[in-house]
Amino acid sequence: MPKILAVFGATGQQGGSVINYVLNDPELSQEYKIRAITRDVNSEKAKQLKEKVEVVQGDVLNRASLETALTGVHTIFAMTTPSFGPDGLDVEYNSGRTIADVAVEKGAEYIIFSTLPPVKEISGGKYTKVTPFDAKAKVEQHIRGLPIKSAFYSAGFFMENFQSQTFLAPRQGSDGTWVMTRHNSPKAKLPLIDAVGDTGKFIGAILAEPDKYEGKTFCAATAQYSLEEVTAIMSKATGKTIVYKQIPLEDFKKSLSFIPDIFAEAFSYQEEFGYFGPDSKKLIVWAVENARGRLSTFEEYLEAHPLQLA
Repeated sequence: MPKILAVFGATGQQGGSVINYVLNDPELSQEYKIRAITRDVNSEKAKQLKEKVEVVQGDVLNRASLETALTGVHTIFAMTTPSFGPDGLDVEYNSGRTIADVAVEKGAEYIIFSTLPPVKEISGGKYTKVTPFDAKAKVEQHIRGLPIKSAFYSAGFFMENFQSQTFLAPRQGSDGTWVMTRHNSPKAKLPLIDAVGDTGKFIGAILAEPDKYEGKTFCAATAQYSLEEVTAIMSKATGKTIVYKQIPLEDFKKSLSFIPDIFAEAFSYQEEFGYFGPDSKKLIVWAVENARGRLSTFEEYLEAHPLQLA
């Protein structure tokens, strides 16, 4: 009898990738029966999911709904969404803790959590405003202390963000050249991942061999790309002149329409300490070698998903 795999964020990038991967894998699709968990079962995406898998309502702010959603579940892919208010770290941490605690109460045997590096800890307290990272890292520590088997997925910078987060995308200058600006050096590196296309390949590896990966963290990225490499690849893919320009920190903050302090500190931290910390390169190589399937390069991603410059 298939084990029930509960997937949070089922209508989003990560959860959707996990669901598609499991459904299309000959072995995992026999081993696991998917239960997609979403806040709104009547959304358009949820309705489309219902044609493929079981869809149930579950809201981290409603513990009773989680208790129902996780009844009979064997394995859980869990993730939390950032909260950007003044108490954002506590709000997100409490969401993740609630999912994990209910999972244990309902007798689940394994939880895979979408975490991120502890920026404040790695930077020795230098960077304190990257709360979406620190909140997830705190949830990870909580899960590691619970009586349940666990593994962790720590995603790099989504390739999708260059399109969805337009305030970080290249902008056209008066001379027609497109310019991507940050306060970082052109040599600063970003670990890039095709979140929709490749998240499932990392989670699939854990689902296929849960005992092998218990306690492990997949620092998930195809590779690290310098900012000048990113713009060169964009330029080649679009046929337009796209260049990277380093600007002062305060100018970068002013260019952001959304949570400037978090983004500024996040990019500063990455350049100084490495996205996943000092061992980023080694951690990414291990994750790539252990992924269940070949990962998309940034060039291949842009070929499949042409960058729309606005």
